[in-house]
Amino acid sequence: MLSGRRLDILDPSPLDVELDDIAHGLARVARWNGQTSGPFVFSVAQHSCLVEAIALEAEPALSGPQRLAVLLHDAPEYVMGDVITPLKAALGDHFRAIEGRLLGAVYLSFGLPAEPPAALARLIKRADRTAACLEATALAGFSQAEAATIFGRPDPVPDSVTALLAPWAPEDAAARFRERVAAAAPGTANRPGRPCQPPAEDA
Repeated sequence: MLSGRRLDILDPSPLDVELDDIAHGLARVARWNGQTSGPFVFSVAQHSCLVEAIALEAEPALSGPQRLAVLLHDAPEYVMGDVITPLKAALGDHFRAIEGRLLGAVYLSFGLPAEPPAALARLIKRADRTAACLEATALAGFSQAEAATIFGRPDPVPDSVTALLAPWAPEDAAARFRERVAAAAPGTANRPGRPCQPPAEDA
């Protein structure tokens, strides 16, 4: 990693996870294999911010730790890349197991449970699918009917959320992702050499 950390992808330690590495990597990983319109790729960092915004529309009372779990749901892609769904399915359980261990290490590094509670996991999945449907039609050339067939009909969202579909430059995406993490976990820094302390629940 650019931070100097050496992350064992097959046996990841929470101690080797750094927010700077995550933000930098996700801002440079393209959704849809880069097959999107706009002056920049639509990055996983931007997608993560979009998913958080959609989740907050569905559940405005989400706590800081819950928002943090949403923001980090695709964090393994900072080292594994964004593997498209058909290929991921073909790669099978071994790939998903590696991805799951890495996500668990990321969550633990931020003081979160290695796996989110079932209700939160369902919300993340729902918001993720809505984001994918919106991205597909706005950026990746899908028709509304085709996207709905693949991803289901998206939850209705306000213009303030759809505005997040305009692709950001990588530096902007990294900065905005970090800002959202800081907003979800105020006072939490990813300190070298030890996991973050659990962020306080929102009042």
